[in-house]
This record gives sequence, structure tokens and C-alpha cells, in this order.
Amino acid sequence: MFQVRIHGRGGQGVVSAAEMLSIAAFEEGKHSQAVPSFGSERMGAPVVAYVRIDDKEIELREPVLEPDLLIVQDPTLFSAIDVFAGLKEDGYLLVNTSKTMEELGLGEQAAKLSADRITTVAATELAQRHLGRPTPNTVLLGAMTATIDAVNLGSVFKAIEHKFPGKIGELNKTAAQAAHDAIKKNG
Repeated sequence: MFQVRIHGRGGQGVVSAAEMLSIAAFEEGKHSQAVPSFGSERMGAPVVAYVRIDDKEIELREPVLEPDLLIVQDPTLFSAIDVFAGLKEDGYLLVNTSKTMEELGLGEQAAKLSADRITTVAATELAQRHLGRPTPNTVLLGAMTATIDAVNLGSVFKAIEHKFPGKIGELNKTAAQAAHDAIKKNG
């Protein structure tokens, strides 16, 4: 089973990202589940959502405590909570930032992971450029498909179309494609 924990803040589309990732896996014939977790449910408050993907039925219904992948939509959360808690030794980290791990003050934590399992992308900037708003969720899903084989970009596109039909979906697909291409180019 592949388990994902997505950290962000209210208004960044954390729950929507989990839903779309789950739908993308379903599009590929996999079993999946998205589980949101809310705190104070206000704009800017820390939010976390969980996704599980497997080839067989998923019976677990609890939070993901030992993720294979951490997606961090807001790097300021590193100083607010222990985002790295439970991340598997061979896990992946995807962060919305243009900074290095050292610049974020995370050199020590990042050193515990293999360098090829850490990906950064300026998702907020890409979202602003392509969507006209700083919502990094679909951008990060596009970046994820360039680094991890959990789902492919075409399935993410279908999930985006399902969540955001019409022009908004097309813009989100363009933003996801831009992140995917940026990672492939620099990877």
C-alpha cells in the first residue's frame, strides 16, 4: 500500500488534492481512499489530508502515520508542526518552495532521506502564473507524477477534470503539466 500525507493550510486545496489523487488512482483501476482531517477549519489554519492507494481493497480508516510520501503545500508548517513525523526512511518529500532544504532550515531532517527522494517546486508561483491565484494543489500533483509512479499525469488530468470541469480544469491541467515538465527538465 502506498500512503500519502498532505500538509497545508486552509484555503490551499489540501482536501481537494487528496480527493483528486484518490480519483487519479481509481482511474488507473486501483483501490484508493482520501481522508481529510480538520482542526479549526478556518482560512490559514493547518490542514492535513491522507491518501491510500493499493491494488487490493483498503480496510484501514485511520490517519496515515507512516507515509511513503509527504506533500507539503506550505513550508512555514515545518516550524509549526512536526511534518516529518513517521516518514518512512525510504520515503519521498515534495515541498512547495523555490528554496533548498538548507535555506528552509531542514538540512538535518533532509539528510535522513536520499537526495533523489526530495523534490521542490515553486508551486505557488506556477499556480499564480497559470491560474491567477496561489493555490498549489494541482501543481503539486503534477510535480508528483514526475517523481513517483503512484499515478500518471493523464490520470491526474482526469481527476482535475472531474473536480474542476471547464476552463478552470483546463487551467489547472496546464499548471500541473508545467510542474511535471519543470521536474522532468531539472530532474
